Formats: sequence, structure tokens, C-alpha cells
Amino acid sequence: MTSRRFPPPWTVEEQDACFVVRDHDGQQLAYVYFEEEPGRRSAAKLLTKDEARRIAANIAKLPRLPPCHILGQLYDISRSFGRF
Repeated sequence: MTSRRFPPPWTVEEQDACFVVRDHDGQQLAYVYFEEEPGRRSAAKLLTKDEARRIAANIAKLPRLPPCHILGQLYDISRSFGRF
């Protein structure tokens, strides 16, 4: 069996304006940005801090999900983009 390129566990670290998802070795995998000021958030269409935290937490769970579950979710997400 080959080793994973981004070994689990993945963790979430809060920074000033974003959450960073890192793998076991500290490699940054994702940045999820947020804005706490409502006026700036709506003008730039940014996420709230809670929305960004939840998304980062769900990204960090990906290595623990079975591959078929991940592919099913990606399929559902890609289908939703067709509705716009």
C-alpha cells in the first residue's frame, strides 16, 4: 500500500482572518477566509467566522471518510453548481 501524500490527522488552526487546514506534517492544505465586520463581509461576499470554521472542520474530516462517501459528496456538489 502506498503512503498518503497528505497524512492524517488534519487539523484546523485559526488565524486573524482565516482558518488553515494542515496535515500531520504541518503542510497547509486549505485556507478558508472570513470577515467579522458585516459591512465588509457583504460587500466582498465573504464567509462569517462560524461558516468558515465549519467548512474548515469539514475539510479536516476528509481523510477519515471512506472514498466512496467523498466521491458521492463531490458529485452532489458538482450537480448543485449546474443550478446557477
